[in-house]
Amino acid sequence: MLKTILIGSCVSVQGVFVRALPDGRIAVRVGVKVFAGRPVSGAPAAA
Repeated sequence: MLKTILIGSCVSVQGVFVRALPDGRIAVRVGVKVFAGRPVSGAPAAA
C-alpha cells in the first residue's frame, strides 16, 4: 500500500508502507531506500 510521509517541514516522500514505528512515525520503501517520517493525513486541504 502506498503511503505519503513528511520528512522535516516541507519534504514529502511517497512509497510502499514498511512498518509503523513506536513514536508514531511510519517507514516507507522507495526502491532500495527506507525513509521514516510523519504520515500525511488523508483529509483534503481546506480551500
